Amino acid sequence: MTASEDQAAAASGGAAGPQRIVVVGAGIVGASIGLNLAEQGAQVTVLEAETPGAGTTSTSYAWVNSNGKEPESYYAINRAGLLAHREFAAAPAGRRSEDAETWFLPTGHLEIAADVAHEEDVRRRAEALKARGHQVEDLSAEQVRELEPGLVLPEQPRAMILFREEAYLYPLRYLAEALHRLRQAGGTLLTGARVAGFAAPDGGGSPNADSSAAAPVTVQLEDGRSLEADQVVLAAGRWTGGLAAAAGVEVPLAEFQEPGDVTVGYLARTTAVPHPLQRLLTSPWLNARPDGGGRLLLQALDLDVTADPGDVSGPDSELAAEFLRRLRAVLPDAAGAQIEEIVVGQRVMPADGKTIASPVPGVPWMYAVATHSGVTLAPFLGRAVASEVLGHAEPLLEDFRLERFREGVPAEPPRGPRKPGEQ
Repeated sequence: MTASEDQAAAASGGAAGPQRIVVVGAGIVGASIGLNLAEQGAQVTVLEAETPGAGTTSTSYAWVNSNGKEPESYYAINRAGLLAHREFAAAPAGRRSEDAETWFLPTGHLEIAADVAHEEDVRRRAEALKARGHQVEDLSAEQVRELEPGLVLPEQPRAMILFREEAYLYPLRYLAEALHRLRQAGGTLLTGARVAGFAAPDGGGSPNADSSAAAPVTVQLEDGRSLEADQVVLAAGRWTGGLAAAAGVEVPLAEFQEPGDVTVGYLARTTAVPHPLQRLLTSPWLNARPDGGGRLLLQALDLDVTADPGDVSGPDSELAAEFLRRLRAVLPDAAGAQIEEIVVGQRVMPADGKTIASPVPGVPWMYAVATHSGVTLAPFLGRAVASEVLGHAEPLLEDFRLERFREGVPAEPPRGPRKPGEQ
């Protein structure tokens, strides 16, 4: 049997009644999977070791897009994620909480290039998206000033491209909505529930176990509690690899090794500014987006070389001053802004850089998810993974299986995000 067939057998086997499914991780991806499972009739418990969103979800730039996402299979799932966000936000009023329209902001994304390498890069991405039917516009300086009156343009901008369909997200608001709908659908959230291990009566925690077995598993918690489950979905972000190891299998993820590596990056949040941006901005010196209440969220990928989750600069640091210098050069009206906080986001990065969404080979009761595009993919993965766990394969996920690591895990981690045009 293939791993997908194992998963289908496990989903369809066992005692009559709803499937008992434990989702480990209440970040944006885990909550989305739990919600979709509950809405499809499963008996779902979502476990969170700390508080929902405490991992990568709360430290994401949260740009929802399929821009530059290659190869075709990766573009396809990111496009599906963008469309799924629109569907999630447009759910009937009876399913939504009262503030359901406040987490997804489809404002578009303005990208400005000032050198040849960046121009070539942004035009290549723009043409690829146009060919796939996206709304992409090449703007004049006058049009840019109409969209963002307070923005200072380079003296000789080489390209100013508006990607109209792109969006940003308030991840914790989305998460609150997903958990609200999870409870409405009969699902359960347990916080402070740290997984200690798994016990399968058939020995299913071993990669050498009989792959046709479908006996339930016991999920053991550190506080002594345990839960019986027919299926377990690991969606615990950068902790997914360690949880899989507790079942005797490998889900290869890159881990933080040194400042500035692929797994980390800075985000800086400002105080309110009198003329905030209206949309996502990518510029030669700074990326920025609105962050509510007139604040901005800032990113400068070349500064990430010193990012270290164990040594985070404060709002009075030289790093904060550099963020402010760049902001004031782009938005003079932000001259009075200050940096409220700097955080080091830690990316969930599969060892080869590609999303993992896969039944775990040899462990028919386990499914693993890990992706560095979690914000964009969350509502799509919620629907697609739930369908797979319940026995219905999702063709868009076929390139993202764990079987691809059979020939070994890459010795070098993937490259992290870099300024447009950099090689």
